[in-house]
Amino acid sequence: MKILVVSRAKLGDLLLTTPMLRVLRNAMPDAEIHLLANEYNVWVADGNGCIDRRWTYGRVRTGRKIDLGAAWRQVNMYVALKVQRYDVAIAAGGHESHRAIARTLHASAKRTVAYATDEKLRRKVSDSLTPDDDSHESTQMARMLEPLGIKLPLALPPPEFYPPQSMLDFADHWLAGKAMSAGSYLLIGIGARVEANQPSCEQILRWAKWAKETHALNTVFIWTPGAKDNSLYPGDDDVAQKVLDAKLPYLHPFRGQLKEAMGMVFRARASILPDSGMMHFAAASPGGVVGMFADVRVYSNSAQWAPIGPRATYIEAEKSVKDIADAIVYQKLARLITT
Repeated sequence: MKILVVSRAKLGDLLLTTPMLRVLRNAMPDAEIHLLANEYNVWVADGNGCIDRRWTYGRVRTGRKIDLGAAWRQVNMYVALKVQRYDVAIAAGGHESHRAIARTLHASAKRTVAYATDEKLRRKVSDSLTPDDDSHESTQMARMLEPLGIKLPLALPPPEFYPPQSMLDFADHWLAGKAMSAGSYLLIGIGARVEANQPSCEQILRWAKWAKETHALNTVFIWTPGAKDNSLYPGDDDVAQKVLDAKLPYLHPFRGQLKEAMGMVFRARASILPDSGMMHFAAASPGGVVGMFADVRVYSNSAQWAPIGPRATYIEAEKSVKDIADAIVYQKLARLITT
């Protein structure tokens, strides 16, 4: 059987697709499994033995600017996909997406599996499913295998990510310059997407002090570079500066690119991060992660987006992460640090 899995997801979402890929490979070891994903995030699947071939597409539109070259390459790719004569194409994702369905239909597979509640969309796919907002995103995607007769295991495999050696080498080199090494630090991160999920400057300073005094760990502090008012890529420089101004000798700021920061995550003893793609990658790292969620009635639902894996846990604040008691944070982190 020849199967195409189509992902329009961001980095963290694509990582959460990997449990489904593992279940599919275990159930159909002889199947030929292809993945179609954005060229800017397909590297998440590097080294994944569940995938036999990867297809990529570029961003055609950025704001009002259209890349005609990328558009032409997409057309050629769709022609090439049709030639593959897929038995099944899956619009991977935990919710209905007309764009994902449209991209999946371009493959002209014999069967198309997708979440579709809109009647017009349901008529376009052979196997339509109804999403369950109470299920985790990884479970939602794994459910898309059921039309193929695949019974899901009681517990899904954890997300899989294999960091390239260059990513780890960068982290090792950076750490050596600070007289540090892998496993010698707690990583604390903030993200600009939802302010309610961000810890305060005072919390970060207290947590770093606790890590040093209680577990002899330094702290690496990461954030999204840039100004908060950047419409395309809002950053956390303003918030981070308050932490840097404290000049704690055991707190080391890291203002780098995404892949470089990911290397720091994979060398950390443990991480604490807000709900984000980076949080999900930290969940797949050796040190594990404490994820932070706030007001799930307004923002991301932790039931659907909590970090998963053997070393993943999370804290859910009623209104804001800034209201979380330090004792709860220390309890969660201590379990990761000492085991």
